[in-house]
Amino acid sequence: MKELWVEIPENTTPEEKEDLFTAATEARATIVEGTVASRATDEERIIVLGKDGLDNLAKLRLESKKIALRITIKGKDDENTAVEAADLGVDYIIIDCRDWRVIPLENIIAKTRGKTRLIAEIQNADDAKLVLETLELGTDGVLLKTTDPVEIAKAAGLVKGQEARIPLATAKITSVKQIGTGARVCVDTCDLMQPGEGILVGSQSAGLFLVEAEVHENPYVASRPFRVNAGSLPLYTLESMENTRYLSELKAGDEVLIVNRQGSVRTTNVGRAKIEFRPLMLVEAEADGKKLKAILQNAETIRLVTPIGSKPVTELKVGDEVVVHLSSSSGRHFGVSVPEEKVIER
Repeated sequence: MKELWVEIPENTTPEEKEDLFTAATEARATIVEGTVASRATDEERIIVLGKDGLDNLAKLRLESKKIALRITIKGKDDENTAVEAADLGVDYIIIDCRDWRVIPLENIIAKTRGKTRLIAEIQNADDAKLVLETLELGTDGVLLKTTDPVEIAKAAGLVKGQEARIPLATAKITSVKQIGTGARVCVDTCDLMQPGEGILVGSQSAGLFLVEAEVHENPYVASRPFRVNAGSLPLYTLESMENTRYLSELKAGDEVLIVNRQGSVRTTNVGRAKIEFRPLMLVEAEADGKKLKAILQNAETIRLVTPIGSKPVTELKVGDEVVVHLSSSSGRHFGVSVPEEKVIER
């Protein structure tokens, strides 16, 4: 699980300090003050050492203290010190990459993985995404240095997003109907997906079907695990846990959510959205009394995720079970949920 650490600057006023403590506690962060770090969720204390503090390591370990080494990475010598500390059993290494960020971070992640927990210093929430995903594995957490409680909340959202889950349900197919030709959208992502993964789409935001990525080999078309043949232009998909987008709006660089059968979620970016005219199919289902619809391309390579596998839309029958996401609200204003708004969608 990724961790959020927050440093309280020395020059904060008592009022600012109280606000930062409140935000950090609500975010379940580890709070750093001087040479001591404390978890908001328990009484545990962590001793924070500087680069020269390794000389005291043996004594502190004999006292069963948890230890974090804090080091600024300016060159290979500092990288080597971080690796040495990991080999000596330091519990945490907090690194600040100044001039070069990604390359030294990749080196340290590769050399210390499994030996210690690596925490990267960041100045704002926007930096969190980069370090949490560097070398795919990312750091084990971030240390945010800020006087702004809003930045703490933003960083917490990104850290928790690494472990995000979305509730899924099972729906039964009630109708499968061939309709005319129309525009559909292939979403090519900047990621590789596995069987059981794809994106959620639907004609109503209150109920979305999980369409599997093109991960299966067949005699006619090579697999394209970066692609989801997502459906017709006006279908909704999720760009975040809260907001939707129309498939027609997606373009290179936009964010979308990849979801798997168990409900695990990660964010990826669109590499391109490809719109072509193809024969279409209307798929209808029901779950918890809700009627769900989606218009998908009528082809064997488009598959809906099921509780135990996936099934081509061309083979769907009434009574088949598929995986869906149900939302409590159908009211949307430019993709933002408006639960109080009454909307009738057919």
